[in-house]
Amino acid sequence: MNKCIVGFLSIWMVFSQVAAQQPAAKIRPVILLRSSWQTINIGDIGHTPGVMALIEKQLPDADVILWATTVENGVREMLQKRFPKLKILLSSDTLELKNAFKQSSFLLHGSGPWLVADKDIKKWVKETGKPYGVFGITLPEEKATPEVVGLLTNARFVYFRDTVSLDVAKSKGVGCPVMQFGPDGAFAVDLRNEPAAAKFLKDNHLEAGKFVCVIPKYRRTPKWKIPSDHAPYDSAINALNESMKEHDLKPYREAIIDLVRISKIKVLICAEDVTQVALGKEMLYDPLPADVKKQVVWRNKYWLTDEALSVFIKSAGLFGLEQHSPIMCIGNGIPALLGRYKEQTSKGYMWYNIGLKDWFFDSDDEVGMQKLSETIRSIVSKPKESKIKVKSAQLIVKQLQIGMIAQLKKEISKP
Repeated sequence: MNKCIVGFLSIWMVFSQVAAQQPAAKIRPVILLRSSWQTINIGDIGHTPGVMALIEKQLPDADVILWATTVENGVREMLQKRFPKLKILLSSDTLELKNAFKQSSFLLHGSGPWLVADKDIKKWVKETGKPYGVFGITLPEEKATPEVVGLLTNARFVYFRDTVSLDVAKSKGVGCPVMQFGPDGAFAVDLRNEPAAAKFLKDNHLEAGKFVCVIPKYRRTPKWKIPSDHAPYDSAINALNESMKEHDLKPYREAIIDLVRISKIKVLICAEDVTQVALGKEMLYDPLPADVKKQVVWRNKYWLTDEALSVFIKSAGLFGLEQHSPIMCIGNGIPALLGRYKEQTSKGYMWYNIGLKDWFFDSDDEVGMQKLSETIRSIVSKPKESKIKVKSAQLIVKQLQIGMIAQLKKEISKP
């Protein structure tokens, strides 16, 4: 036999033996994240990148496919800028979703006002028989139907973003083996759009640390005012909103006046959802006294989560009647008061769970609301003490979210 051939065969045999001794390449687990419920609210947008950031940092060996309801209005581009490798699918992507079901070993339901995608979880179980879990939801009593109770019971884990919801689950007989308080995914959002934020602040003469943000809200979102939503006019919701908007927003208007006159700080009126832009002008900006109005900026358009958060982190704090902007502020080290009322379910009570009870304001509590102006002025006048309080809340949230991801890792590591 030719010496060259013999030599080649010898080398080939050596390499074959070495290759046989090498461990097989580990297959990366794939998580199918069911999230991204809407794009008209920067908070609901924030659920997804928050959970994505947690997985990226604590489960770097796992891949994620996002199963979204919608990623319109620039949200897809924003998400893919932060997570370039993220694959995004919609329910209409039938074939690709079918393949995602095959690739994925676990379905994770993201944060939301209830078990939003209950029908999709049923579809997942029916078609794959694979496990699923739930991250940071609220569970209103009226949403705890027997079917939902069954789905939650059969999950590998369920984390509720407020302990009121956890108590509801227990009272309704949810029997999931891992069922605990687990913070909303939006606490972990780290999106940024610094150029847009810097331009906005410069154009409106707002200096870092020398302004406070405030966000108004209707009792119920008037979805018919959102062109892309195509929702019918609801006279009952409109009547409720009109009857309560002065009651709900007067304390915030008075707080703005006190901040400008007493604390000598500027105020930015901004929005968490599309409908709040006009509401802020009508109820907070237009009625202000002339001397105060000179120190107040009304943002006249909606923005996405990355720009909003880039502005929030330059502020001295935030207050208002929304809940996810405060969540994102606390998650990024910025003091934030959380306002709520009964129509917003129980999610706001998470402020009790993370040690911020004194920064929680219920519009239905007339006595408690009297402390609003004093509390926000205290945050401005005592920034060091306020930041210490924020750090403490951050630590609670981070430790809990580390535990949530550890549980997810445990589940996807099972054979």
